[in-house]
Parts: sequence; C-alpha cells; structure tokens
Amino acid sequence: MSQKNRLPSGGRINRSTTLNFTWNGRQYQGYEGDTVASALLANGIDIVGRSFKYSRPRGIVAAGAEEPNAVLQLGASEATQVPNVRATQQTLYEGLVCSATNGWPSVESDLMGLVGNLGGKVMPPGFYYKTFMYPQSMWPTYEKFIRKAAGLGRAPREKDPDIYDAMNQHCDVMIVGAGPAGLMAALTAGRSGARVILADEQSEPGGHLLASRELIEGKPAADWVAEVVAELATMPEVTLLMRATVNGYHDHNFLTINENRTDYHGDRAAAGQVRQRMHRVRAHWVVLATGAQERPLVFSHNDVPGCMIPSAISVYINRYGVVPGNQLVLMTTNDSAYQTALDWADAGREVVAVVDTRAATKGELAAAVRRRGIRVISGSAVIDVQGKKRVSGVTIAAIDKKGDALTGKPFTLSCDTVASSGGWSPVIHLAGHTGSRPVWNNEVIGFLPGPTAQQQLTAGGINGRYALDNVLQEGIKAGQDAVLQLGLTPVEVALPEVKKWIEHPPAALFHIPHTKPISRAPKQFVDYQNDVTAAGIALATREGFEAIEHIKRYTAMGFGTDQGKLGNINGMAIAAKVTGKTIPETGTTVFRPNYTPIAFGAIAGRNCGELFDPKRFTAMHKWHVQQGAKFEDVGQWKRPWYYPRPGETMQQSLDRECRAVRSGVGILDASTLGKIDIQGKDAREFISRVYTNAWAKLGVGKCRYGLMCGESGMVFDDGVTSCLAENHFLMTTTTGGAAHVMEWLELYHQTEWPELEVFFTSVTDHWATMTISGPESRNLLAELCSDVSLDKETFKFMDWQEGTVAGVPARIFRISFTGELSFEINVQANYGLAVWEKLFEHGAKYDLTPYGTETMHILRAEKGFIIAGQDTDGSVTPHDLNMGWCVADSKPFSYIGKRGMARADCVREQRKQLVGLKTRDPLVVLPEGAQAVANPQQPVPMDLLGHVSSSYWSANLNRSIAMGFIKGGLQRMGETVFYPLADGRVVEAEICSPVFIDPKGERQHV
Repeated sequence: MSQKNRLPSGGRINRSTTLNFTWNGRQYQGYEGDTVASALLANGIDIVGRSFKYSRPRGIVAAGAEEPNAVLQLGASEATQVPNVRATQQTLYEGLVCSATNGWPSVESDLMGLVGNLGGKVMPPGFYYKTFMYPQSMWPTYEKFIRKAAGLGRAPREKDPDIYDAMNQHCDVMIVGAGPAGLMAALTAGRSGARVILADEQSEPGGHLLASRELIEGKPAADWVAEVVAELATMPEVTLLMRATVNGYHDHNFLTINENRTDYHGDRAAAGQVRQRMHRVRAHWVVLATGAQERPLVFSHNDVPGCMIPSAISVYINRYGVVPGNQLVLMTTNDSAYQTALDWADAGREVVAVVDTRAATKGELAAAVRRRGIRVISGSAVIDVQGKKRVSGVTIAAIDKKGDALTGKPFTLSCDTVASSGGWSPVIHLAGHTGSRPVWNNEVIGFLPGPTAQQQLTAGGINGRYALDNVLQEGIKAGQDAVLQLGLTPVEVALPEVKKWIEHPPAALFHIPHTKPISRAPKQFVDYQNDVTAAGIALATREGFEAIEHIKRYTAMGFGTDQGKLGNINGMAIAAKVTGKTIPETGTTVFRPNYTPIAFGAIAGRNCGELFDPKRFTAMHKWHVQQGAKFEDVGQWKRPWYYPRPGETMQQSLDRECRAVRSGVGILDASTLGKIDIQGKDAREFISRVYTNAWAKLGVGKCRYGLMCGESGMVFDDGVTSCLAENHFLMTTTTGGAAHVMEWLELYHQTEWPELEVFFTSVTDHWATMTISGPESRNLLAELCSDVSLDKETFKFMDWQEGTVAGVPARIFRISFTGELSFEINVQANYGLAVWEKLFEHGAKYDLTPYGTETMHILRAEKGFIIAGQDTDGSVTPHDLNMGWCVADSKPFSYIGKRGMARADCVREQRKQLVGLKTRDPLVVLPEGAQAVANPQQPVPMDLLGHVSSSYWSANLNRSIAMGFIKGGLQRMGETVFYPLADGRVVEAEICSPVFIDPKGERQHV
C-alpha cells in the first residue's frame, strides 16, 4: 500500500520493518519508528477528528504534547480501549487499531458538522448557560442531549487486562527534559558524581535535535546526542527515563513521572510486564530543561486541515521522512520558521511563498531562503485560508508595522499546506505547579518561570534561550550550580562547538487582522479543540469577563486535552488587545498537574483489587482459624470476633469468654492495634502537643493513656504511649484509626511544626501483641518469663519492661483494656505464633480462654472505658466524656483542640454527656443508636435528649448495661429516661455511672 507522502529516504525510521495498523476500520502501513501521527500523514490522512463544539474537520497541527486535534481512540478489543491518546505521542506498532473519537457517520462526513456552518451564530460563548436555564422542567432533557454531545473518547466497558506499578525514588538532581540543555546538565552532574534522574516524554533523548540539521562538534546533532547518551549509560548513578512524562511538580521537590513501559509494543503488555509505571521522585535539586513550543498565529479559517506549525513540519520531514503536502505557504513573525521552508524545499516540494509579518529581516536563514529563489513577501500576513476539508489556497495582504490593520489589497495564492509561526512559548507548566507565577518577558515574547521557593534551576528554552550555543551553555551551568549546591566539586565540561546564527528580532504579533472587524470576520481560532475564537474572547470581555481566569471558564479556552499549550498565550494577547491592557496586566491562567492526561491505571498502580483494600492478618491468624473463630473486619484487619464452641450461640460464647477473664485468665490477639515508633530530640514536645494531657514528666519505663482531638476540640482517637528512652516513644492507636493518626502526625509535623526534630515510623506489622487478662494472668506469665519481676511493687500498673517470654525477646506492658490485672506482650511478629502457642501450653491449668473483639467491648463497657469511633462520633469533647482529668490546660504549649474546646458551643450547659444506663428490666438490652426522650407520650416530633452508644448483655453482672449520651447527663444521675423503639416498645432506663464493675479500679492494680 502506497504511503504517498513518504520520502524515499531520510529520517530516523526503519524502512526495513513495515508495520500494519488500522485507522477507522481501514488498514494502512507505516514503519518502525513512526508515531501514529507521522504514519497517518504519510498515508495522506487529512482529517483526524472533529472539533468539540462546532464539529469542524480537524487535521494534525503539531508533532508533540501540544497537539490539540489528533486525539484518538486506541485499542483492538473492548478491554484495551484507551480514550484520548495523542497520535503525535503514540508510537506505531504492528496491529495497532485506532479511530477518531467523534464524527458520525464518519469523521470525514459528520452530520454534526452542519452546526459548524452556523457556528458562533447559534452557539456563542456562554451558549449553554444562556440557553438551558429555562424552563426547569426541561433540565433532564437538556442533560441527556448535552451528555450525548459531550466528550471525546470513551472509557472501556471491560476490565483493564494490564497491570501498572509505582516506584519511589530519591536523587540529588532531577532533570526534566532530555534535549540539549538537559543532556548537558545531566552530563555535568553525572561526571561530578551526583545521583541523577533524567526524564523525557519522547521515545528517545535529544529533544529538537532529533529533527535538526545542525552540526555539533562538526557532526550531525543526532550523532552527538548518541555519544552523550552512551556516556551517561556508563554512569551507575545516572538513570535515564524515556517515554516518561513528568506530569506533576509538587512542594518540597516531589515529582510524579508517568513512564510508558510497553504501550509502544502492543495492545496489551506481555505476561509479567507492566504497561505503565508511576515514578514518585524526591529530589534535592530540580533542573527544568523543558524547552519551548512553537505557537501558531490566529487568522481566519486557520483550523482547516493542512494548517500546521512550521517546527512540526520540520519534525515530520527530518525525523520521520514525511512531507505533509505539496505546496507550502509559510507565515512567520520570526527567523526560525525559515528553516522549515528550506526543509520543505530540500524534500523536493514547492514552497509557494514565505510571508513575513516584519517589514524586513536580516537573518541568515531568511537570506538562505532568498538564495534558493523562494519568494519572500515581507510586511504581510495570511489573513484567510480557502478550503473545507483541506487547504486549497490563502489570502494575503500587507499589514502595518504593529500588525493591527491591513495596508494593502488582498490577493490569493494556491497551496495545500499553511504553516504559521507566532514565535515560541517557553514550557513553564511544571514551574507553575508549585505556585510560582509566570513573568512576562517582552524580549522573549513569552512567559518565563517566576520566583520559586523550590530548590529549582532552569536551562534552555524554558528561559527563552533558543540559540543552540546558549542552550548548551545554560545546561552546563545548571548542572554545575546543582552540584555546587549539593556540596560536590563540579567537573569542567567543554562547551560543544556549534554554528552561531545571526537572527533578526521577532515581532510581537498574535492575531492577524482581517478586512472585517474581529466580531464579523470569518472564524479565527485560538483553541482548536474547544472552538474558541478571537470573536468569542472579544464577546466574553464585552459581557464583563475581563479576568483571564473568567475568560477561560466562560469560553472554555484551554480546557481541552492539550490544556491550551498552543492557544492560551494567543488568547491572552487577544483579551489584552480588546480590553486595552498589556499582556502582563492581563496575566495568565494557572497551570496545574497533570501536564498531559494519564491513565487511571497508572495513578492506581498495583493498588487495585485485593491490593486496593488488602486483607491483613496477624501472626496468629492460622491458630484462630483452627479454633473456629468468627472474624470481623476492623480497618483492613481480620480480627477474631468470638470463639464459638460446638452448640454455642454467639451470646453463650460471649458469656463464657467474659466470665473467664473476670474469674481466671483470658487472652486477646491485640496485634492489630496501631503502633507508631516516635523518635527525635523533640519527640516528647511533639507528643505533648498532639495529646490533650501532659507528657513532659513521663519517665522511661512508664506508660500513659491519652486522648487526641482535632482542631475542633472533638476526640478522634485514644491510646497508650510508652516511653522507651528519653527521646523514644511507642504510641498505640485504635486499629481502625492507625493510618489516620499516622497521616495526622505527619501532616502537623510538615505543615505546622517543621522545626521540631521528630520522626515517625509505623511498626504495627513489626510486632505481634497478645494481652493476657484476669486474676491468673501473673501466674501464667511467670511460668514463661523468668528474667522480669512481675511483683506488683516492682512492676506497677502502667509500667513496661523488657525481658524474654518463652525465650523470645519481648516488651511487656502492664496495661489493661478490661480493668483486670493484665499484661500486654509484644514480640517480633515472626515469633508471635510460637509464643501464643506456648502460652496456651502453660495456660491449660488455668483454663486460658481466647476472647475476641466483641468480648473485649463488653469488658471495656463494664469498666466504662470508651471505644473511640463508637462512643465518639466527631462531636464529643473530653469533657463530654467526663474525662476532664485527661486534659492539661496548664501545659506551656497549647495542645491541638484547646481553642476548639473553648468555643461557646462546647462549654454551654446541656451538652450531651456520656453516662451509664441501667434498664428497669435488667433482661432488656437497649439497641445501640436508640434515642432518649423525657416523655414517651409527647407527640412526634419528640424532644430528643441523647442516644445509646454502647449496649451489651453482661454475664458478669447478669443484666444489660449501656453507655450513652444525655443532655446534661452528669447532673442527672438517678433520673429516668425513655427509649421509644421502632417496634412500639418503650424501654425505661436509669441514668447512672458508666463504671459498672470495680469502680475504684482495684483489680487492675493487684
């Protein structure tokens, strides 16, 4: 099959390997090394999509991430469908299947294109807001219509068969962009011994040099690139990531990089291989060498297929051996585009004319074009394009020096391709991700990176430096500066020899005038994908939208998959022009991650399926299963709920387990409790700030219970923290709250108190924890622990000691969940099961009984101990829990939540307070969540007094017990409240102390 636009030689493609692919149901051929875009152009495909709003035909404009039109649907099967793949960035592979994302019945003949003929007359900016507001009854119909019309690609309906993963990395220098500046920075830093990561979105390093005809050190630029890359490959501390887009640049030099691992091989990744990988990189220094993107000019009908940017044409000719047309008219405001005219002519095609908006140019490239006999029309511009599905000609007219008005009579030229260059826009997107505001530069005629708090350097095109010698020099300097900041000795790197071109200053022109005013002229497109026109921007400003962010949202400028890479500056310039402001006064929109779209799979990585919400098991899980335990999910953990014996009901099992703990000895697998190791010279101070009570005097070997509150003053977690050494603590949390507490500690350390030297490590999985409780617990432990005195005088309640249990090194804590004499044993997790089984071996004589979480809840409720998350719900302060003893207002540094507790609502009378509840009928168990009222005969809606938070049958008390919240409850002891139930019953209960057993706490101190 003929590739009519393919050159017989040249480019970096491998013509010996032919690749077959399918476009819109028809088969075509390309070569190894092609992108889908270059292959489509080679085969003469003009229309690759339809615009979002007017459904106008669109062709390929660019050659990289800035491409707005060639956004395709990829995938040979339903499961492998990928929407909105940029054809300019998708490498061609054998059997690739792609299609246009819109257009019916076909992209060439789209019925919705009829709307495009009317265009702005029926769908101006704000059309949806103005049209679909009334009548309200029609909103469902409007929504159905709009949703059907909206969107580009479609998501797959079947499960993604591929796998994705993530990798965390650290480096001294992170270099973004493997063009000439990035390569020189990497070479300099690498030779100096720095750990370097160099990432680039292209399939191979080199940037624009891959399509350049310049010489470096007397050799082709591509050969010089290969030599540099070969040297970098020999450096063990240098990592080169290709097909890796740095999509986000976040605070503290944290970058996210999406690497395509197998997308260029086939529809699916090979078995055992990942499709994409997300690199999460923390860097000491970042060098942004992201280059610049050429922007087109805005003129009438500049969206007709065949309208392109000059640098893209050069890329297709020199890198892919494809000439996207036969007759070229090139319009430019600068010298760089003249190279495209030379490339086109050297490819054997006709350059009809170069139209320079400047009155004259003394640049060397322009002179070279003239020497070739190519017509140069100075002081003029292409003001209109003829053609519908492909360019057929242009209208040219002379313009004034400012480019604001026509000064000559228009005339036409025939051609099939139009290239327009309005200059270059530095790629500053990543620099803006961290909040740095771009700064306009009149000499560059573009925005440059603004001041930043990051340890960041920039080099090359991002600084508006486009001459190759300057780009290389800045790369060297950035590498040396980064190395110096790291405290290393920079290695001198010689500046490669390149030709220095004489260039004429560019013109600051963005919008080409027409014979008609901006609002009446044929459509002049700013944003190709969203059909934003110059007239639309002017209309938005007339309707009061003068702030550039408002203009963006009202017109949808920059909302597409290219995020305005080609059109935003032109749109800002037009907005400035019609409002009588300068571009700096108009400002720019804010750039945010992601730089280009990425797959949800890459974001999720392997955190999907079972890995998204993994089941976690303790070291003793196998034993629990063998004993027939019933499990409940707590957080992600499988915790034993209770251990039924044959013939027992759940309540009978719970009664037996509760009696065993109070009368003998029971054992609980508490391994799931959150454990956070806290170290650092400021660890004690930090802990004091996050707990409500005092910690300054907690001695080594001691433990203390504490409450954590949010800024609102409401309790959200509790636990015991032990002092392991002067600057070393072990914090325990609830099982379900462990991850949140860890995140909360890190958040406060990073954002509120970064000056404190403190480090947090989650060690929940490192330790197996077993708690033995009951009168016989000391006797049992004594049989397995000979090197620790368990006497109550030497090992007091809330002490901890190190020793061995069953010959295994252990930490032993005298902490009680149950109010009974208790010992909590912590051993390295791999020894957990062995120690557990040893305890049962010796515990047979004491009738050692395992108990689960439900029994633990009952035992705690018998003692009035709260369960965070059950007896707290985000609206309860420590004082509401009658735990004011756990609040130290005299601490020198305020704790989190202190101001929240002082709010008027938190200190008012009649707040709901935690109390105990005894039903008048001891056999009736109150349902948790039941609402209390003072008068059960009151008509609905009743005045509610509070609710039940914990309610159980207590075998040890032979009655029901409950805890709950009652308005002013602490002052209402002995009063009666009523609980109307859904089945019509009303349960009467007495308000009492929540401590039902051992009110003086004598049992846990024996």
